[in-house]
Formats: sequence, structure tokens, C-alpha cells
Amino acid sequence: MDMLADVASWALIAVGTFFLLTGAIGILRLPDVFTRMHAAGMTDTMGAGLVLAGLCFQVEAGLVTVRLVLVILFLWFTSPVATHALARAVLHDRDLAGSASGPDGRNGGTSSKP
Repeated sequence: MDMLADVASWALIAVGTFFLLTGAIGILRLPDVFTRMHAAGMTDTMGAGLVLAGLCFQVEAGLVTVRLVLVILFLWFTSPVATHALARAVLHDRDLAGSASGPDGRNGGTSSKP
């Protein structure tokens, strides 16, 4: 049983690390601020959740496992809310800046209107 828990733990940690690395590459490679937020918001929730679930299998059942589960729940609730708040802030900033924002959502881009 101990070997099965170790295999499950390392599988969850490896898959979670894959999601985290994919999200980091997505942040660097994707062109728009919204697609970057999507890459970061989706993959960090899944990746961190899987890594923490893998760590739950590594520790003995007790207070540490409860704390890890609470961290997982905290991430599941706060990460999507933070991504949504960031998206709303970017939309609000674009509304205030008009057409002067660049393709990645930053001000200072070239405007197509004279």
C-alpha cells in the first residue's frame, strides 16, 4: 500500500508540474493579455492543486493533510476570483484609455485612428 501511495503521489506531482510549466510557457508565448490570463488562471489552479494533492499522499494522515486540503480549497476559490478581477481591471483600463492601448493591453501602443 505504501508503494501505491508513493506512485500516486509522484504521478500527481509530475502532472501538476507539467500544468505549471505549461502555464508559464503560455504566459511568455501568448500574444494578448486575456489569453495570458487564461493560461495562468487555468493552469495554476490545476497545477498547484495536483501538486498539493500529491503532497497529501506523501505525509501521514493528520493535521498536515488537513492544512494541505485547506490550501487546495483556498486556491480553488481565490485563483479564479483573482483572474476575473484582473480581467475586469484590464477592461476598465481599456475603456478609460480608449483606442490608445496596445495589442497586449498596455497603454502606449499605436492607435489606428488619427
